Amino acid sequence: MTATLTPPAAATATSVHAGVVPRRRTRLLALPEVRWAAAATALFLLALPLQLAGAPAWLWGPLYALSYATGGWEPGWEGLKALKGRALDVDLLMVVAALGAASIGQVMDGALLIVIFATSGALEALATARTADSVRGLLDLAPATATRIASDGTEQTLPVDELEVGDTVLVRPGESVGADGRVLHGASEVDQASITGEPLPAAKEPGDEVFAGTLNGTGALRVQVERDASDTVIARVVRMVEEASETKAPTQLFIEKVEQRYSLGMVAATLAVFGVPLAFGEAFSEALLRAMTFMIVASPCAVVLATMPPLLSAIANAGRHGVLVKSAVVMERLGKIDAVALDKTGTLTEGTPRVVDVRPLRERGLDEAELLMLAAAAEHPSEHPLARAVVDAARERGLDLPATEGFTSSPGIGVRAAVGGRTVEVGAPVRLLAEAEAKCAADADADADGVVSALARELEESGRTAVLVVVDGTPAGVLGIADRLRPDAAATVAALTVLTGTAPTLLTGDNPRAARHLAAEAGIEDVRAVLLPQDKVGAVRELEGAGRRVMVVGDGVNDAPALAAAHIGVAMGRAGSDLALETADAVIVRDELAAVPATVALSRRARELVVQNLVIAGVFIAGLVVWDLAGTLPLPLGVAGHEGSTVLVGLNGLRLLRDAAWKRAAEGTG
Repeated sequence: MTATLTPPAAATATSVHAGVVPRRRTRLLALPEVRWAAAATALFLLALPLQLAGAPAWLWGPLYALSYATGGWEPGWEGLKALKGRALDVDLLMVVAALGAASIGQVMDGALLIVIFATSGALEALATARTADSVRGLLDLAPATATRIASDGTEQTLPVDELEVGDTVLVRPGESVGADGRVLHGASEVDQASITGEPLPAAKEPGDEVFAGTLNGTGALRVQVERDASDTVIARVVRMVEEASETKAPTQLFIEKVEQRYSLGMVAATLAVFGVPLAFGEAFSEALLRAMTFMIVASPCAVVLATMPPLLSAIANAGRHGVLVKSAVVMERLGKIDAVALDKTGTLTEGTPRVVDVRPLRERGLDEAELLMLAAAAEHPSEHPLARAVVDAARERGLDLPATEGFTSSPGIGVRAAVGGRTVEVGAPVRLLAEAEAKCAADADADADGVVSALARELEESGRTAVLVVVDGTPAGVLGIADRLRPDAAATVAALTVLTGTAPTLLTGDNPRAARHLAAEAGIEDVRAVLLPQDKVGAVRELEGAGRRVMVVGDGVNDAPALAAAHIGVAMGRAGSDLALETADAVIVRDELAAVPATVALSRRARELVVQNLVIAGVFIAGLVVWDLAGTLPLPLGVAGHEGSTVLVGLNGLRLLRDAAWKRAAEGTG
């Protein structure tokens, strides 16, 4: 009796209501296990009163026979196929035990075994289908069609599968967003609870990201498509969780390996339980019934089912919250990490340079807004990342940028342009000052140069990149640009410290000064800077050489070797390179850094449930075996105890499907 997350034979989709996450619920009778179990139960319930009422055997006997056939043919056939491959399946042993009971006249007891066994299998199949439903139901959130706006402004309704990256779609009030993308025009509030878990709608303005399947509020939005329909957050969650369900964790593989030897030993023990009492004069029927009962209660069904339901439930739950764990192996290994190494840019930080300081030289007569406006106007034609940061900062402040003329760019120095009749230069302080001195040494203002140098040095010592703004040949101010720490970075570092017992290590190719400044903000002391990709691998191997199980979190091409070398590699999905995403064992789709410790905690909870299940299974098997050998265990009671323990461990593992399990994991790391 095993559980695998497989697509259901049929499913029904519920309607999407505002604020309600629809769930695909597999119909009971869509599962063949349920149909056969229902048929076996119905036949048993027809035969039992006839037998108890003293009706002739020819009346109730065929009904019992049909009950045996409907409830036992599938596990029996699968067991025979396994036996052909030289593997002993415990399901076959259950069928053999039922037939053995029937052979000594215990027809009703054998039929009861078949019915309970079939019902147990049906419950397992249903629970597994619910696991698949909980993830696959996300597909119902995405609308089937979207309104695309053509270049001439006309609107066209088409299936979302036909949308292409770069298309612009119109999302009207109350509609579901048809694709992952970014808002171009409009403002609204979008209910993202189904994707991000946020309880309140999120305000969306131009530049903000939206996800397929989220529900638009009262405003109209024009959204530029950034991902194909097959690569949306929802689609990736479903696809990767299904792929993960096909793998088996080391604990499960070990159990299955032991299961074969255990089953062979159990058969030998069953023969001994039958043969020894028989040799000492016990009646044939009593000896055989005791042996059949022993075979049933000693069967390792509950042990086999102990591992995968908790791990698959954890994978499905993490997937619903934007963490794609690629296999059951990874989910099990996540809970074993005891050291963490974090990349800086794009992982601890947002990965986008932003203007964080505007320092005008007051004696030049410019305030912060004027200085930023001139710098942004001059930088506007440039595609350099720092130029984009300056322009974005001006736009965030609502500054109007005047027209630019005569734009030129000098690599390594900066840009120059005419803005409103003034010549504005923006670039590296050392280079621009040196150039100014070379051009006009006699007029160079040594005091101004000293102030600028001091400002630049102050910004750089605090981890900023200094950018000098020169107006009409005279330094006018300095901008400080930095990659900002993620809002949840410090909390994540603290949570990982609690989980592993040691603070994370920062691995970065950035300069030591900037790295140490940012690490101090995040609460990290072990900082390793100016690292090439091979140096990051060396740092990971150094930690592993000390006996640590290391989890590396990164996003860039330069992080891929370290992700591959680590015990577990986790990639930030939104800005992560393709190589990093392929190399990593898990992907944080929405770049929520706080999801990393929550997933680790969820993995540990899954491993705890595996241990609980193994204990439950062991206690039931040991207790029932002792009862059968030392006393007289009624066959129906043995069947109920064995199958009850199997269902119990299965349902115990599925507890991790609930959203409350994720919330507890996240809160437990806070």
